[in-house]
Amino acid sequence: MSNFDPNAILRGAQLTVVGDLSAVNWDNELIDGLEFVEHSVLQVPFFFMSFMRYLTPTLDNLFMESLRWVDQTYVQKHKSEDPDTLRAMYYPNMRMYSVHGDTASKKTPYEAAMAFLMRYGRRGAISLAVYALSFLPYVGRFVLPAASFYTFNKSVGPQPAIIIFGSAIFLPKRYLVMFLQSYFSSRSLMRELLEPYFSRIHYTKEQKRTWFHDREGVLFGFGVGFFVFLKVPLLGVLIYGIAEASTAYLITKITDPPPQPAEWKDYAENQAHWRNKHEFLKLPLANLDAHNIQSSKAGQEPVATGLKGKQFT
Repeated sequence: MSNFDPNAILRGAQLTVVGDLSAVNWDNELIDGLEFVEHSVLQVPFFFMSFMRYLTPTLDNLFMESLRWVDQTYVQKHKSEDPDTLRAMYYPNMRMYSVHGDTASKKTPYEAAMAFLMRYGRRGAISLAVYALSFLPYVGRFVLPAASFYTFNKSVGPQPAIIIFGSAIFLPKRYLVMFLQSYFSSRSLMRELLEPYFSRIHYTKEQKRTWFHDREGVLFGFGVGFFVFLKVPLLGVLIYGIAEASTAYLITKITDPPPQPAEWKDYAENQAHWRNKHEFLKLPLANLDAHNIQSSKAGQEPVATGLKGKQFT
C-alpha cells in the first residue's frame, strides 16, 4: 500500500483540524458571547414577538375577545347577586372605540411601527454601549452597578438603590446583565401588552406617565412573571398570547370601565391616578371581585347574559 494513500491523507487533514479546534477555544467563546448578546443584551426573540403586533391584528383581537370573556364570566359568577351591585361592563363600550383612537392625535399603523423600531433601536444601542463599557479596565466593574443604581433610584428610591448597587458589585457580569434586562424588558412587555387599551383611549404623555407610575408595582410583577416564561424555547409565542389575554383581565382590576367614546377626555384624566389601589392590594387573591369599581360615567351596556349590569351615573 502506498504511503500516499488517499485515506491516510484525509485522516491527516482531519487530525489537523481537530488539533486546532482542541487547542483553541476562541470560536466557542465567540459563539457563546454572541448568543448572550443576542438573547440577554439585545433581547432579539422578544423583539420579534413584540413587533408581530404591528404586522397582524391577531393580538389586538385576542385582547378584545378576552375582555368580552372576562365580562361574561364576571356576570355569570355573580348571577345570584343584585345586578345593581355589579360593576359596569368593559367590552361593550371599548369595542366602540376606533383601534387608532382619536385619529387627529393618534399615529397611523406605519408611524406606530416606526416608533416601536426607534424605541427598540435606542434601547438596544444603550444596552450595547453599557455592556461594552463594562469591559473597560479598572472602572468597567462599576458600570453595571452604577446603571443599576441609576435605574432603581428613580423607581424605588435611594436606599434600596444603594443596596442593589452594593450587591451588584459582587455579582458576575452575566447575571447582572440578565437582571437589568429582565427589569427593562418586563416594562417594555407591559407597554406592548397594554397597547390595545391605549390605542383606543388616548392619554396625554403626562397622563400616561402618571398612569404607569401609579401602577408600576403591579405591572412589574405581572410583566416579569410572563417575561420569565417567554424565555422558554418554542413556548415563547404561545406564552405571549396568554399574556395578552391575561392583560384584558388585568385592565378590569386597575382601571374603571370605559365610557362611550364621546366622553373619553374626562375618563382619561380621571384614570391617570389609580384611585382604588390600596383597597385592591389588600384583597385576598380568591376575592378580587369584592371591591367593585365605582365609575362616574354612564352608558355602560350589559353583556348578552340577560342580566342588567350596574349603570353608573
